Amino acid sequence: MKTSHLLIVFAIVATILPAATMATEYIVGDDKGWNVSVDYNAWASDKVFNVGDILVFKYDPPHNVYSVDAEGFKNCTPSQKGWTSGNDIITLATPGKKWYICGFGQHCATYGQKLVITVQGGDAAPAPAPGDPNQNGASGIASSWYQIIVVAAMAVVGLLI
Repeated sequence: MKTSHLLIVFAIVATILPAATMATEYIVGDDKGWNVSVDYNAWASDKVFNVGDILVFKYDPPHNVYSVDAEGFKNCTPSQKGWTSGNDIITLATPGKKWYICGFGQHCATYGQKLVITVQGGDAAPAPAPGDPNQNGASGIASSWYQIIVVAAMAVVGLLI
């Protein structure tokens, strides 16, 4: 009887623990992506970015993404650190302010194609609240499948004991 209680406790912990450490993946600009038609200050205003979260910049040429410092952001000056794939994935590895601009033509200076965020904490990202509209669902799907597999494995082990 004691073994079955331990098994139940283990199943509960194994099911809940990964959800508590899953990072959130943000598609910058949501379905509009990275372009001159989005107000990125408004887009970021209701989001909490944590260490471990992921930004995905989706765009078509001639756009690009540059990680810059505060001065580069203010003056729209591209840095040496840039991406051009059109599907750029950036993991937020450290806390603090992060600045990103489009370095093509006047997209940053004239059209405001730039993003500034503040990344919270130094630990793994907390799980988004259930039903969080700011989560794009990728981490929730991975977490759900993991939970299903763990519960199924626990059920099989429970039948064998």
